[in-house]
Amino acid sequence: MADDIDYEIIGNDMQIVEIELDPGEAVQAEAGAMAYMGPGIQMQTSMGNEGGGLLGGLKKGLKRALTGESFFITSFTHKGSGKGHVAFAAPYPGKILPLDLGKFGGSILCQKDAFLCAARGIEVEVAFTRKLGAGLFGGEGFILQRLRGNGLAFVHIGGTVIKKDLAVGETYHVDTGCVAAFTETVSYDITWSKDFKNALFGGEGVVLATLTGPGTVYMQSLPFSRLADRIYAASASHQHRGEQTGIGGSDILGGLLGGDRSF
Repeated sequence: MADDIDYEIIGNDMQIVEIELDPGEAVQAEAGAMAYMGPGIQMQTSMGNEGGGLLGGLKKGLKRALTGESFFITSFTHKGSGKGHVAFAAPYPGKILPLDLGKFGGSILCQKDAFLCAARGIEVEVAFTRKLGAGLFGGEGFILQRLRGNGLAFVHIGGTVIKKDLAVGETYHVDTGCVAAFTETVSYDITWSKDFKNALFGGEGVVLATLTGPGTVYMQSLPFSRLADRIYAASASHQHRGEQTGIGGSDILGGLLGGDRSF
C-alpha cells in the first residue's frame, strides 16, 4: 500500500513538484532529483531493499539501472510534527505529470528516464516491449519503465503533454521519440514508413510507433533526444567557427544561451 500524499506542481516549463507529507509518510525519488526540503524531513539513500535484504536491494537497483535510472534511490521521510515538505525538480524543459496508478490498473509503461518521484510503496521496474521489432527500431528502445503500485507517481515529459484515450482498435502513428507513457492495455509496435523517400528527405523518421487501443497514451512534444541533437548541432557549429577564428569554448555556451552572433 503506497502512502497517500498531497502535492503541488509549481512553474510552467521548468517545473517543480512539492510534496506535502504527514508525520511518518515518505516519498522516494531518483537520486539527485531533490530541489529542497523543509524541517523534519530525513533523507536516506539505499538500493530500495526495505525488507528484501541485500539480494533484494541488488535486484531492485539493477532493474532501475536498466531503465536509465540511478542504481540507488533516495527516500524522504517526515519525522517531525505537522506538515512536512520536499520538492523535486524537472531535469529539462517540459511538464511533470502526476499519475494515479490505481486508475490505470496498478501500472503504467513509460519511456526510460521518465521517473521523477513517487509515494513510498511504488515500484520502478524494468519492462520489455511485447514485440522485437518495437524494441530494435522504436525510439523508446527495447527496455521501458514500469511503474507499479496503487498510489501517486510523478514522471517528467519533455515539452507539452498530449493525452489520448484510445478506443478499442483505434490506432495512432507517432514519432517514436514522442511516445512518453501508455497503459499496458495499449498494443505498442513500430511501422515502417510506406514512402521511403519522404522518410529520408522529409525530415521524419523511417519508422513510426503504432499505438492501438484500448487505453491511454501520453505523448511529448520535445523528446530529450531531439533537444540534445539541437544542442549538439549548435555546439558543433560554434566549435567549428571557433577553430577558424581562434575563439575558445566559453563563447560556445554564450552563443547557445544568448543567441547566435557573427564573429
